[in-house]
Amino acid sequence: MLKRGAKIGIIGGGQLGRMLALAAYNLGFKTEIFEPQNNCPASLVSNTHICADYDDINSLTEFAQNCDIVTFEFENIPIKAARIIEENANLYPNSKSLELTQDRLVEKNFIKTCNLECAPFFEINSLEDLQSAITKAGTPCILKTRRMGYDGKGQFVIKTPDDAQKAWDEIGQNPAIIEGFVKFDFETSIILTRAIDGQIVFYPNSQNIHENGILRTCIVPAPLNEKQIAKAQEIGAKIANELNYVGTLAVELFVGDEIVVNEIAPRVHNSGHWTIEGTATSQFINHIRAICGLPLGNTEICAPKIEMQNLLGDEILSIPELLKSPNTYPHDYGKNEIKAGRKMGHVTRLIK
Repeated sequence: MLKRGAKIGIIGGGQLGRMLALAAYNLGFKTEIFEPQNNCPASLVSNTHICADYDDINSLTEFAQNCDIVTFEFENIPIKAARIIEENANLYPNSKSLELTQDRLVEKNFIKTCNLECAPFFEINSLEDLQSAITKAGTPCILKTRRMGYDGKGQFVIKTPDDAQKAWDEIGQNPAIIEGFVKFDFETSIILTRAIDGQIVFYPNSQNIHENGILRTCIVPAPLNEKQIAKAQEIGAKIANELNYVGTLAVELFVGDEIVVNEIAPRVHNSGHWTIEGTATSQFINHIRAICGLPLGNTEICAPKIEMQNLLGDEILSIPELLKSPNTYPHDYGKNEIKAGRKMGHVTRLIK
């Protein structure tokens, strides 16, 4: 159990790191951010900020040795950097969780070894591989880079076999996978927190609505029956236990006749932002509790219905107007530059 005033290192300085730092602060801990960018959202609310590249071995080592424990806010940290941290400090979640989710092919194979369902997929290393996989998967299907894709980036929807060359060029001819389309009614995510001793708490499922590959809205609770909820929790627990995971984990799922795993996110997740006002213990607080060896908190929903919407681009300027509505809680991530489609904040509405 980490003592009051201990220092938590957070790798990554975006909005997730910011909300983790605020959660740590509320529990009496100090935070140090490791992030290459100056004036990043997390650095504005942390005690200290190490502004260095992720390949700076000396800075990584000093950072790890200066912290009591270390966590991270996104999964595209170089695995070499994570291993350096792990050699010098306790890293939660572990580097195995990080490495697994950095490569879509490795992640899909892991899901299969857990005896869980996912979309049919094929490894792509050449245009010939792609053309063959399109025949097997059928169209439409989706081409995804194995690494570094998020919010719809590094992806191309293939509508006919004639799209192969264009799709291959679009992703830079990088190693990829093809995913066959899965018939589903909606997407949900199961968010859980697993403690060092293996205890798991689950959050109510959200229904996730995307626009242009970006999560737009979450509605809680999702329209799942008791059997589907139990299945979603079984899937989440299976993955967390297999990874010996510590902290908050999100698993995106397709819900149709069956529940199919889409992606694993080894971190606090955008589809769980509603938990800040919507539950007694947010996903961020429970993540800090878990990695610090503290008891996990209550995850029951606080209102009959909750909606969370991402504020994209200049929608962040609507916060003064949003504040006029009751039971409405906007969050500004403190990003300096407003860009179209960029996640600048979010707003949560408790509907009573």
